[in-house]
Amino acid sequence: KMLGLKNAAFYNKIMKILIPTAKEMNLSLKPHGKYFLSEQTKTIVASLSQYSIEELAKLYHVNLERAEEEHLHLQQLKNEQALTYPALHLFDGLMYRNIKRSDLMEKELRYIDNHLLITSSLYGIIPAMALISPHRLDFLVKCTISGKSLKNYWRNDYDAAISGEEMILSLLSSEFETVFSKSVRDKMLRFKFLEDREGSLKVHSTISKKARGQFLTALIENQITTKEEIKQLQFADFAFREDLSTIDTYVFVKENKQKTE
Repeated sequence: KMLGLKNAAFYNKIMKILIPTAKEMNLSLKPHGKYFLSEQTKTIVASLSQYSIEELAKLYHVNLERAEEEHLHLQQLKNEQALTYPALHLFDGLMYRNIKRSDLMEKELRYIDNHLLITSSLYGIIPAMALISPHRLDFLVKCTISGKSLKNYWRNDYDAAISGEEMILSLLSSEFETVFSKSVRDKMLRFKFLEDREGSLKVHSTISKKARGQFLTALIENQITTKEEIKQLQFADFAFREDLSTIDTYVFVKENKQKTE
C-alpha cells in the first residue's frame, strides 16, 4: 500500500527532461503509421521543399548526395508520404546509443512517457516516443521561416511547452538551449560530466555525450524525480561532486579506475 502511495506521488510531480536531436539516424527500424504534422512544421516543410538539391547542399553544408536524400525526405513530408519512427529510436547519435531503449520495463516506459521530451528544429518539443520522419534540419541551419530565424520561429512554442514545469533537467547543448527565452533557461538544472585523469579534471565531448545517455538511463532505471535523488546517483563510474556543483549546474566526475591484478 505504501508503494501505491509513492507511485501516486511520483506521477503528481512535475519534472521534464530535455534532450536534443541527433544527426545520425537508424533507418533500419520498422516504420510506423502516419504522423500528423503541426501547422508550424508544415510551414517549415513548405519553405524548405522549395529549395533545389544544389541549394539544400549549400544551406546544410553537405554534399549533393546528402542533399538529394534531404530533398526526397522533404518532398515525402510535403506529400504526406513520409515513413515515421519513434523519435527515441530513430535518432542514433552517441548520446542516444547510451540510453536504455530496449527491454524496457513497464514502469520505465511510463517514466519516459511522463518525463522525457526531445527538442527538435522541425517538430518543436515532442514526447520521446512521438512518431517522426528522418530529416537533417537543426538550429545551425541558417534558413528563414515566416521572416524569422529557426530559433525565433520556435521560441514561443518552446517556452509554452514547459512553462508549467516545476523542475526542468537540461541535457541540451547551447544550440538547443538558446531557443528558449532567458526566463525559461534560468529555471533549468544543467549537468556537467568530467573525467578525473590523474587528478586533473577534463571535459571531453565524446565522454560528455556518452555520459548524458548513461545519466538518462540511470534516471529512467531508478525512477528519479527529485534533486536529492539525482545527487545520490552513481553510474558508469560517475559520482556527484557537491564541491564542484552550483545551485543550477550539477557536476558528475568519472573516476579513472586503474586495473589492479
